[in-house]
Formats: sequence, C-alpha cells, structure tokens
Amino acid sequence: MPIRSVSRRRLLAGLAGASAVLAAPRLVRAQARELVVIGFGGALDDPYKRAAAIVQGRRPGTTVRIVPGLSAEAIAQVKAARGASPYDMTGMEPPAVLNAVAEGVLEKYDLSNVPNAANVEPRFQVEAYGYGVPVTYTVIGIAYNRELLKEPPKTWADLWKPELKGKVGIARPASNLGLGTLSMAARLFGAGPDDLDAGLAKWKEINPVVGRTPGLLTQMMERGEISAAVLWHTNTAIAASRGLPIGFVKPEPGTMVLPSSSTLFVNSAAKDVAYDLINEMLSPEHQNFAAKAPYFFGPTVKGVLPPTDAAPFMPSSAEEIAKIQAVDWTKLAPARGRITEAFDRVFAG
Repeated sequence: MPIRSVSRRRLLAGLAGASAVLAAPRLVRAQARELVVIGFGGALDDPYKRAAAIVQGRRPGTTVRIVPGLSAEAIAQVKAARGASPYDMTGMEPPAVLNAVAEGVLEKYDLSNVPNAANVEPRFQVEAYGYGVPVTYTVIGIAYNRELLKEPPKTWADLWKPELKGKVGIARPASNLGLGTLSMAARLFGAGPDDLDAGLAKWKEINPVVGRTPGLLTQMMERGEISAAVLWHTNTAIAASRGLPIGFVKPEPGTMVLPSSSTLFVNSAAKDVAYDLINEMLSPEHQNFAAKAPYFFGPTVKGVLPPTDAAPFMPSSAEEIAKIQAVDWTKLAPARGRITEAFDRVFAG
C-alpha cells in the first residue's frame, strides 16, 4: 500500500540501495522475473512487503524487490536508460504524475488488468490522469498542540482568528503541502482555488511561521513555537502515536486529499507482475492493513474506512469523504515556481 509521494517521506529514505538496481542488467532481471519497485525504506515498506509476499507466493520464480528512491531521480534515470529502465513501478502524487507524463517515462494503465481498480473512489481515480491507479491518499488538515490550544480550530477560517496571529505554521509552496495550503486560503475567502496569489495575500495577513518541511512544522508545535499548522495527517498521526501532545482537526468545510497512484515506467518487462501487485494492494484486506498504525495510509477503495486508531486523522465516514475539497493540480503545479518565488519574497527572513 505505501505507494505514496516519492517527494516527501522518500526524502528520508534517499537513494540507498538504488545503485544495486542500476547494476542489474535488464536482461537478467527479465529472465529472473523480477519486479523492481520504488518504496520508502524502513517500516513504511511493510505493507508493500506484505503484498509482495502474497504475489510471490502465487507466482513461483518471481521476485518483487523494493528499493527506496525519489521520483525526480527515478525519472531522470529512466530517461537516461533509453529503454532499459532500472525500475518497473513507483507511486506518485498528481503533480509528480503530470511531470513524469510530460517527460515521457510513464506507460498508460490498462485497468482491465487490475480488476480491483473498479472499486476505487472515482474522485481519487481522476487524479491518476489515466497513468495509474490510486492506492492511498494523504490528508491536508490542521494539526495543533493540545497543551496550547484547549479549544482547537473547527474550521479553516478559525486559523485567521486574532489570537492565532503569528502562531500558525505553513509550508512553502515548493512542496505539495504548501501549494495546497495556498489553494485552500484562496478558496476559503472567495477567490477560487486556483488563485494562488490571493491565497498568499490572505496568509500574509496573519504572519504565519514558515517551516521548510512537515517534520520541522511538527517539531515547532512540539516545542511550543507555534500552536497549530496546516499539515499532512501522516506526520500528525505518527507524532501523536509516539505520545506527543499533537492533535488533528478535519476542518469544515472539508479536508484536502492528495491521492498517490501506482504508476508503471515505460518498457517494464514485468507488467503482469506489476498489475498483480497493484491488484493485491487494492484488496480490502490490504487497504485495512495499510491504514492502521503505524502506517496510516489512506484507503482509496470504496467501503474501506480507517480503523479506530486512524479514524481521527482521515475522512472516516461517507459524509466526510463527500466533503473532500477538490484540487486541480493541472492548474496549480505549473504555477509552483512562480508562486514559490513570490512566497519567499513575502516571508524572507
């Protein structure tokens, strides 16, 4: 299940182990029926390993190898390989999918080979753009320090209350979290979700504290430097599960959700194995496994709701799922460079 952003948690994993993949001749891999998948590294790959073991059990002689990596480096390596890709598949969020499609390194999915894809929530499937199938999602909501805020925000607009001025953390729009944060502010105050300049102007009003990474935002809340932050549910859930006084709000009118899709690199010699692996990860049993602590991967399959320990951090009812705020990444992603420069000028120093 951990087909997730290769732009965030994989930053922690780096490219350790990728050199071994690059050293493996493509012909040898094909003959050995090996599927090479970019994962996260560490315990976050446990759901992957679970699905891989099931697939290997019903395909004697097949190996599913999971290596940590980053999307940008993987795209460059696949392009440089000129038809002899060192990887077969990975997970990507919508902006990364759009970039990879533009670079010509992804192959369109034939969903008839993934029967369980028919059970994916349609609102998630559209953000694969025909080049994959969403197997998980991450929620953008409000995290807060429970010791500093006895009455946490209930709505997005609550972050603009005078008592929170200078005490709310946000991310730079160089990240998907930061882009979503600007889009939310623009939507909230009537400018439309694609008007990132309007979103930037609204945030400037309350003098937010900028954190370069979600991890830093979490640490600032723990230290009491900020009272709340716009944050991923995964960072919040993991911090809370470790006993930190961090809570999470699924604010009205609804959360933002960033699905992560399984994608297939061009010229894979193990497509049938890839489709089998993805189909397994879209089974209700696997979705339930990956959604629980300590993984907290959002389930994309209809009818699968987060377990009790994960329910506070994700849409946990049909009503909450229906309230998810749509984001058009085809409009936001191309503006990333320009709006990041503008953001940095506003919040420099």
